[in-house]
Amino acid sequence: MSAHQENDRFEPLIGEWSLAMVPVGEERPDPLPDVGARASFSWLGDRAFVVQRWSIPLDGAPSGLAVIGWNAGRDAFLQHYFDDRGVARVYETDLVDGVWTMERTRPDLMPLDFAQRFTGVFTTDGDWIDATWEIRHEGEDWRKDFDLIYSRVG
Repeated sequence: MSAHQENDRFEPLIGEWSLAMVPVGEERPDPLPDVGARASFSWLGDRAFVVQRWSIPLDGAPSGLAVIGWNAGRDAFLQHYFDDRGVARVYETDLVDGVWTMERTRPDLMPLDFAQRFTGVFTTDGDWIDATWEIRHEGEDWRKDFDLIYSRVG
């Protein structure tokens, strides 16, 4: 199977999404507030890569872009992440059976000040991703950083 065919597993992400963040310790509001945060996922070329762009119009929240694709050298899908703070990271990622995962546990484009992992679960209709970011500092256990909810808008 070619890398392009392998990338097909990320098809459920393709489109436009609204983003809502729920900080640790807060209850998820119903309905979720729309603060104008958006993410888009699109194919680069003939499914060579998935390009993710996001914009979050809140102080302290980064906007940026990421590129997702197969890396034969690591035998894994990677997300190359870049944001408007100048942060650049590489996450191992996958999307299998409606669960999208990402993890960064080693230095890459930048030093590893803390490890991160992400788990996003798609609803049955694929129009909602209920996700959690976790963080781990050296010598500590994983702990929730925040929840992130994607809702499809296009």
